[in-house]
Amino acid sequence: MLFYAIAIVVAIVTIAFALVYTYQDKIIALFVTEANKHIKTKVEVGTISLSLFDKFPQVAVSLDKVNVVEAVPESEASLAKLSKLYFTFSIWDVLRGKYNVNELYLEDGAIYVKVLKDGSVNYEIIKTDTTATEDGEFAFNLEHIDLKRVAIHYTDLKLNQAYEVDAHQLQAALTIDPETIGIEASGDATINTIKLNSGEYFKGKQIKLNTALAIDGIGKTINLEPSVVNVENAAYEVAGTINFATTTDLNLTLKGKNTSIQSMLSLLPQHITKEFNQYRSDGDVYFSGAVKGKVSAKHNPEITFNFGCRNAAFYHPDVKQRLEKLSFEGSFTNGAKQNATTSELVLRNLKGSLNNRIFTGNLSYKNFKNPTIAFDARGMVDVAYVLGLLQLEQVPSGSGLADVKIAFSGNFNEFKARPGNQTVNTSGDITLHNVSLNLRDLPLPVKGMYGNFMFKRNDVAVSDFRGKLGESDFVLNGMFNNVMAWLLLDKQRLMVDADFSSNYLNFDQLLREDLNTPASARKSESGYRLEVSPNIAFNLGASVNKLKFRRFKGENIKGEVTLRNQVITTPNISFNAIGGNFAVRGSMDARQRNHIKVSTATRLNNMSVDSLFYVFENFNQDFIVDRHLRGSLTANIISDVYLDSQLSPKTNLLQAEIEAVIRNGQLINFTPMQKLSGFVKRSELANMKFSELRNNFYIQDRTIYIPEMDIRTNLSPLPSVSISGMHTFDQDMDYKIKMPLFQKRRPDKDAVFGVVAEDTDAGSSMLFLTLKGKENNFKLAYDDDRVRAKIKDDLKQEGQELKQLLKGKKPVKKEKTVELEEGEYFDFN
Repeated sequence: MLFYAIAIVVAIVTIAFALVYTYQDKIIALFVTEANKHIKTKVEVGTISLSLFDKFPQVAVSLDKVNVVEAVPESEASLAKLSKLYFTFSIWDVLRGKYNVNELYLEDGAIYVKVLKDGSVNYEIIKTDTTATEDGEFAFNLEHIDLKRVAIHYTDLKLNQAYEVDAHQLQAALTIDPETIGIEASGDATINTIKLNSGEYFKGKQIKLNTALAIDGIGKTINLEPSVVNVENAAYEVAGTINFATTTDLNLTLKGKNTSIQSMLSLLPQHITKEFNQYRSDGDVYFSGAVKGKVSAKHNPEITFNFGCRNAAFYHPDVKQRLEKLSFEGSFTNGAKQNATTSELVLRNLKGSLNNRIFTGNLSYKNFKNPTIAFDARGMVDVAYVLGLLQLEQVPSGSGLADVKIAFSGNFNEFKARPGNQTVNTSGDITLHNVSLNLRDLPLPVKGMYGNFMFKRNDVAVSDFRGKLGESDFVLNGMFNNVMAWLLLDKQRLMVDADFSSNYLNFDQLLREDLNTPASARKSESGYRLEVSPNIAFNLGASVNKLKFRRFKGENIKGEVTLRNQVITTPNISFNAIGGNFAVRGSMDARQRNHIKVSTATRLNNMSVDSLFYVFENFNQDFIVDRHLRGSLTANIISDVYLDSQLSPKTNLLQAEIEAVIRNGQLINFTPMQKLSGFVKRSELANMKFSELRNNFYIQDRTIYIPEMDIRTNLSPLPSVSISGMHTFDQDMDYKIKMPLFQKRRPDKDAVFGVVAEDTDAGSSMLFLTLKGKENNFKLAYDDDRVRAKIKDDLKQEGQELKQLLKGKKPVKKEKTVELEEGEYFDFN
């Protein structure tokens, strides 16, 4: 029996294949003729064939590489582009010679449906009804349509709407009567986007469709029976009627089943909900709504939704933190004018638990085109728990508690246009309890923060706000003005008027680039970085107990500091350091990021000279260093210093005028002084003391200029020394030295310099020297130019004295110049 059954099947298949093969040309010709009767636009087809196996047991007319041009005059754009298109009919139709097409398959392609700005459409490609007459040999009586891997694009240029759907597998069964068409559809699809004006909905949502509807061609209505649309894990039941006799009129109801907070959020515009897409919810969530009214270029339907939850949970799937015991009542309406301006979203009686700490609140969002926002919140917030739940990139983690009691209301666009005109109303306060934060853009940890922030409109009153930034601590009391604008808007300035105090400020940390700059913006890992925001201004009364920067350590710093337009100024800062005290006034102009100008007038009192050189790292030179010096410095300094953003000095632009007095000074083991051992014992030169040194110094073009100054020393052979000259930042030295000649000379038969002429009535003999060269390679030599100038001046003076003598006046004793003659010497070794 099995053999006969197989034989019969094979015979039937063979006969069917033979019939199809025999009649395929006739069938294709009939199909093309009938299709041309109904389709009024150009259709391009790669090949047409007849297949028994592609849609077995049906016979299929197969069209490959199909392009249907849209029904728009003079347009060559596609209405549909498909890799495969099948029209099927029964094998018995081949035997009867009458072909009734009842199934249509569309595979691997795209359909582009448009409504143009004038209201015309691009899809009216059928000349007559698809029902066939009984007399025809080939008729289209579609009962089933199947889509596989077909992208559907619907664009309404008149209503500014767009729909994009990928149909993975959709089937529709059709029942066609003279007056009605019944459709039952089901399948899987992905809604890529639904764009209504500026709002974007359902982006990237997986849906399952199971619907039944009846189209009344005479009454021009569509009756939608209760149908289920599954969106992700939620189901929505849709029912109602659509009247399209004139203007489309909707009367639809929507009810959620197995809904979640995420499924509700998916119904809202994408720009509102994108920050919450990654979150999930559990619990009892309800949802219902209605869409009623006309749809046209001038009319929008009335949309109302009611939703809420009871004892729900809201959480991020990748973290353990959860918002629990959540309940609220919500509603949405597009308002009296059925548009964005009258739309309103409301959350009432919001209540929940964060780490067993209860919070409450309310939210209102009115006018989606020109939003007015109002909310209030109250609760003790666990900072670490909330940050773990929110997963903020800017604030990865934190700790502590924040007691929040705050309310806010205002129109965002009005606030943006007039931020200073009290267009927002903020009230309440926030109190911090040992709050610490790790910030993405500030590697230095912020920890141990306490304080109260009282909000009033756009400003915040700060009371006892204290904490630590790295090793540095701070306490602030005062007003922060324009806070809300600074937080919410671009290019708004925060104005701080406060008292600032600190026990310790560590500027090594505060200015280090790897601690104050995110890794992506750093130029180095070991340098400094200083940038002053153009959006912050302040008036601070500052008091700091201790301050440290590199080797510098200051104490008891007090003064007033002002910041405006990236320029920091102070009329008076005083502090103790280096054994004495400083008083500074001046400014730091940071408007050019890599060209920071620091202009100061400084008064130094009783500074320890050796400590000063040590703290400032010997001013980047090795000629005279801290171990060579002792004494007490008092000075007035006026200077302009230029820095780049990494605090590297631009020494070519440095200018300074220094009026200095050094008292009780010592010059210890200073190598150039040892060169004078020909006149003074080395042991005495090793510790040269002077009671006072007074001079003005000038710095310009990387050069220190030293006017002539007299130094009174403790050395009996060398009671005074006169020094002048200049010293460049490249350590080139050019000093001129004048000192009295030591009278006792040692004979030297090899001396080459000549004889010092002595005159006991002419005063002391003076020796003129030069010191030139680099710090580690210099030369002490006789100054011929000054000797000649001195002789010239002496001759002139002697002429004047002779005149005075002739007039009977007694001449004044004069300083004697050393004139070198053969046989005299200076031993500089």
